[in-house]
Amino acid sequence: MLHSKPKEDNYLHKGLRKQLIETLKEKGITDNAVLEAINNIPRHFFLDPAFERIAYEDRAFPILADQTISQPYTVAFQSQLLQIKKFDKVLEIGTGSAYQACVLAELGATVYTIERQKELYDFVGKFFFLKNYPSIKRFYGDGYKGLPSYAPFDKIIITAAAPYIPDALLDQLKNGGIMVAPVGGDEGQKMMLITKDKKGNITQKEMGDFSFVPMLQGKNK
Repeated sequence: MLHSKPKEDNYLHKGLRKQLIETLKEKGITDNAVLEAINNIPRHFFLDPAFERIAYEDRAFPILADQTISQPYTVAFQSQLLQIKKFDKVLEIGTGSAYQACVLAELGATVYTIERQKELYDFVGKFFFLKNYPSIKRFYGDGYKGLPSYAPFDKIIITAAAPYIPDALLDQLKNGGIMVAPVGGDEGQKMMLITKDKKGNITQKEMGDFSFVPMLQGKNK
């Protein structure tokens, strides 16, 4: 996955992305900006060459450190819920392959993304495609703690199964902000849409069932 040298993005890949966009539309993704962002990003760049021909199927794939690159529908669904506006300051918990971060950056956000797996953090640092998105700021750290020195954030996205929403992350969400997080255990998670009003009051709404790898505490060297 995540090749250090540029790969080809040819007519076949672009045609497969268009088919993927139609699949996402059929599944209920309506945000045209999100669909366009996914159409603009070569997902096969983020995967091992063994997966290149099936990179545009709507499913997750394994990456380093026993993590996954999320299903495109999941990426689109979370991105749509975030209602990204240009120059939004977004905190992402779980960089993974950086695919979700690139989608957010393509939408115009400045992305502060945390990865706890050192192997994956270092590997992504060599990924040529990230040079296209200088608005992505990467950090090696504990997602449960967030990035208090960079807070507050307009939006927060968690890309792993959180057993609960850490108070530190709620504190780092600005008044008027949105957080999207899959909450639950190994049996599956509910996608939660969490909003903080202008006075700081929190509301939560369930947005469907999903399955993510667990969100773990601490850093993994």
